[in-house]
Amino acid sequence: MGDSFDVIDATVREIHAAFEAGELTATALVDRYFERIDAYDDDLNAILTTNPAACDRATELDKTFEADGFVGPLHGIPILLKDNQATHDLPTTAGSVALDGEVPERDAAVVERLREAGGIVLAKANLQEFSFGVDTVSSLGGETWNPYALDRRPSGSSGGTASAIAANLGTIGTGSDTCSSVRSPPAFTSLVGVRPSRGLVSRTGVVPLSATQDTVGPITRTVEDAARMLDVLAGYDPDDPLTATGADAIPADGYVSHLDADGLDGARIGVVRDFFGLDGDHDRDLESAAEAVTSIVDSAIEEMAAAGATIVDPVAVPDGLNCARLVALEFKRDLDDYLDEWTDTGLTMERIVESEQVHPWIHERMEDSEILGVDSESLDENAEYLGRLSRREELRIDTLARMIDDDLDALVYPPSTVLPVQAPNRQPFDELRCQLAAHTGLPAITLPAGFTEEGLPVGVELLGRKFAEPRLFELAYAYEQASKHRVPPEGFGLVR
Repeated sequence: MGDSFDVIDATVREIHAAFEAGELTATALVDRYFERIDAYDDDLNAILTTNPAACDRATELDKTFEADGFVGPLHGIPILLKDNQATHDLPTTAGSVALDGEVPERDAAVVERLREAGGIVLAKANLQEFSFGVDTVSSLGGETWNPYALDRRPSGSSGGTASAIAANLGTIGTGSDTCSSVRSPPAFTSLVGVRPSRGLVSRTGVVPLSATQDTVGPITRTVEDAARMLDVLAGYDPDDPLTATGADAIPADGYVSHLDADGLDGARIGVVRDFFGLDGDHDRDLESAAEAVTSIVDSAIEEMAAAGATIVDPVAVPDGLNCARLVALEFKRDLDDYLDEWTDTGLTMERIVESEQVHPWIHERMEDSEILGVDSESLDENAEYLGRLSRREELRIDTLARMIDDDLDALVYPPSTVLPVQAPNRQPFDELRCQLAAHTGLPAITLPAGFTEEGLPVGVELLGRKFAEPRLFELAYAYEQASKHRVPPEGFGLVR
């Protein structure tokens, strides 16, 4: 059963309809995805670990379905997890040889919620080691490749999940976002990525890069599946008190109820024109890439206008975004806390760096940065740190005030001003436009905007007001339905 079901770009809704029609079982679906991983992951290098218990889990769900129906909104759905999210039954490595084989005693809160919703953990995906960068390279997993051009990067740090979901190695996936990681990989792989408002989704059990900036978010092929995932992921977690701030903001009828094909009609969208084009001095190839990105994102904005939106162009946003970045100050403290609570290794960041058990690129970045010299114990008295925290609050208030002054539903801009780069080049972080959402805690969603003449995907990003995910989903769904830009990559068709 299930051999005739087309898994290419299959959605949760389509899979559930096939279950109800008796045309597909969870067991058959898991088998199909494992076949695809076997057939295609040698090219992508996106998967770190497959779950040997996935078939048993699917069989149990099939029996339950036959007796009682769906156990939850993600019943029987194979999920790919970014391997910085703790799993009690699989290693959680953050892509590092230093944590190879390390199995936590319990699941991350988001993983627990996904399983309770009926989801099946199919595999764990490669990532930029410890999420420290935007190429998706790790000592444990090596380099992950973009399914639309196998000599190019998928960005990062959630590039393993994005490449695998784009190539249909699973139905839906998780990423995490400290600055770009759940947005630039989907932009580079014709996917949807959601960075939720700070406080909406639990961080418990996620290997941290910066506790203040980190969040988990969906990586999917459709806006509808992203909404379905956020319905499951969002919620209060007593182990992460910050989620109390978002508990009352979750719509009682869920995010899926806000999928409105007319959602752009009457909307007001502000164009952050300062986020277009190159920031630094780059070679002609990147200049040409930036011109291509600008052209495609401008076309996306025209499509939004054609769907009924009023475009306000340009709109200014606050300066000084770099003055609110916290990774260099929080990384050591937060990683050491995770290693102490969630592992029995006795490791610290300093010991990991000294062991040289990290990828040379990551090792170089760690040694060249200031992170090892941070006195974690005195951060609460560190004037620079306190100033950056204060600056984040100023940025959030200033951004919201500008949006309200112009009566804007969202801001729009490119997630990256350049295209996926070819190896051995590294993706330029300074050309990612991730900081406004990351430093204000405001929600953002990245959507497929089209392709270059060479067939490389380009994304467009919408940023909304605090806890305004329902409105963002209305806008995003309307744009997706009007544009239909998602196209699966060639070379990853049905396995025969």
